[in-house]
Amino acid sequence: MPSELTYLLALSSIPVVGPGTTRKLLNAFGTPENIFRATLRDLLQVEGIGKARAQGVVNFKAWEATEKVIELCEQTGIRILYYKDADYPPLLKEIPDHPLILFVKGQLRPEYRYAIAIVGTRKASHYGISVTERFTEQLTSMGFTIISGMARGIDTAAHKKAIQNNGNTIAVLGCGVDVVYPPESAWLYKRIVEEGAVVSEFLPGTKPLRENFPVRNRLISGLSLGVLVVEASQKSGALITAEFALDQGREVFAVPGNVMSSSFAGTHSLIQKGAKLVQSADDIVEELRHILKGFVKAAKKPEIALDEEEQRLCAQISHEPIHIDEIIRNSGVASNDVLTLLLGLEIKGVVKQIDGKKFQLI
Repeated sequence: MPSELTYLLALSSIPVVGPGTTRKLLNAFGTPENIFRATLRDLLQVEGIGKARAQGVVNFKAWEATEKVIELCEQTGIRILYYKDADYPPLLKEIPDHPLILFVKGQLRPEYRYAIAIVGTRKASHYGISVTERFTEQLTSMGFTIISGMARGIDTAAHKKAIQNNGNTIAVLGCGVDVVYPPESAWLYKRIVEEGAVVSEFLPGTKPLRENFPVRNRLISGLSLGVLVVEASQKSGALITAEFALDQGREVFAVPGNVMSSSFAGTHSLIQKGAKLVQSADDIVEELRHILKGFVKAAKKPEIALDEEEQRLCAQISHEPIHIDEIIRNSGVASNDVLTLLLGLEIKGVVKQIDGKKFQLI
């Protein structure tokens, strides 16, 4: 006899039956098994269950394929979390349309409930990447888990920096948890599984279809206490995540950027609509203090001592890349000393060199 999990997996594999429809059916029939025992007439009596959905349930025959999904998960280390399981993410369970089944590779630990989502454009600027790395380092140093979608750009920068800082991170995919997307991030996928978790509501083997990503964005916000939007245009998927966050009662934070750049138009629009403008992780902690209740233990890193010339040099460098010739021209520091000072600042973790002779603050 099929298990309750088998019946739920069967429901989730019917294209026209989503989590909302499944909930209506469960409310009407009590158990997943009873749903499949119901007649077409019984199913049509449920409000909002049209003929296509009812026939999808009655005509379901792919039981063998459903059992194979369970076998595949057991063989490949994919855990199937049922929404009634004790270790189903509690924050996710709070949202009205939480998935009834969650597929997980890696470990979902209790402390992951203290999480901040970081999202933004796939075509990130140097400034956007730098800001993402800065916030991620600060947040993971405080003990927060970083949630994102493993997409190119801001997402990848957030996951990568979390791992580099020995922090926790969770990737929410718009495909099966056994599908690496984008393909060039195979190394990142492996590290996230080792250091945190990769999760999805889609069946293993599901391809990264365009329509899946807006759906998965509600899980990114649902797993988080708040969503930080770093760099987003007016058409960015990050704004969809922010909208889900607001609907779910989560906080939305935004980092200001270049007002002349269209890649920040969406971010600035969020700020105009009431998103909290943040300049450091401390601003996020302050907004969430009523929820955290003493969770943050070590919010700040030790101050880095800089001498007078180093301070003068840093005053000419920002989070946007700047060429060494311009630094020399603006700082008033002797040109033969600038490279030596910049090397010292790199070692101290204050600046980093990119694109040849360009430097920026970390």
